[in-house]
Amino acid sequence: MTTTRLLAELDSLLSRAFPASPERSGDLDSGPGFHVAALATSEDFWESGPERREAVEERYEAERDGMAAVLTARWGEPDRMSLWSLHARGTEGEELPEPWGVLCAHVPDLVLWRVGARRLGLGISQWDKELPFQLLAVVTGADPP
Repeated sequence: MTTTRLLAELDSLLSRAFPASPERSGDLDSGPGFHVAALATSEDFWESGPERREAVEERYEAERDGMAAVLTARWGEPDRMSLWSLHARGTEGEELPEPWGVLCAHVPDLVLWRVGARRLGLGISQWDKELPFQLLAVVTGADPP
């Protein structure tokens, strides 16, 4: 992904209205108060060894960190947030607002910026060790709970 394409996609997400009800279109999940977009998706790991999975994870972390450097130059220092405590709260029965309730199930942490009235985050998703990694962009009007 080029920096120009990334910035254009993020600007589009930041300016897009949130829908009144949940909807999915391609690599974009949206709902009241949020958008979650898959910026990149890896291959799956059903037939790969742990070395391949680790190499792809490192590549996705490097990509996220590189993008974060560009966004930090644009919007200032981000917050870095572990979603582990949200995940624990959700598994204990607490009702978490979206997008936080779903994100904490498959994204361990986010790099977050405040951009106007919205929050923009980058994170790496993986639902299970055999499934692909995804580099996600999250835009929401709600601060983390």
